[in-house]
Amino acid sequence: MGSYRQIIYQVVFLTYGREARLAMDHPQDLYAYIGGILKEKKCHPYAINGMTDHIHLLFSLHPDITLSGLVKDIKLATSKWMKARGIAPLFDRWSPGYGAFTYSSRDLDILIAYVQNQEAHHKKESFQDEFRRLLKEHDVPFDEQYLFD
Repeated sequence: MGSYRQIIYQVVFLTYGREARLAMDHPQDLYAYIGGILKEKKCHPYAINGMTDHIHLLFSLHPDITLSGLVKDIKLATSKWMKARGIAPLFDRWSPGYGAFTYSSRDLDILIAYVQNQEAHHKKESFQDEFRRLLKEHDVPFDEQYLFD
């Protein structure tokens, strides 16, 4: 029998200190760069978008790749890439943690729209409220004291 899988993740990570450090003229260049990293790692990117203080990635994870290693690689590569190009002059570094949530392929269209519409979404809900909601919806226990270190 062959091996089959379907592992869809939404990963969210922040700038250090949750500060608005991703202000840039063409954020889609950063998102395309991240998409290239995902493809290089045999993952399939569905949607990548963000705000000036955080990024959402929606992708299918290849079983040969560890999630923590992938997130680490993306953070390291994008940090170097942004600094080398000077495209986000205020960017210093990423926050050490991240949120990762799994989904069914049945939810893909809704999730793609959700990630693509971050700007409109955040006019109604702050990032902090969004992240707490995601944690609660996925039954991820958390301690408020350490949530946004």
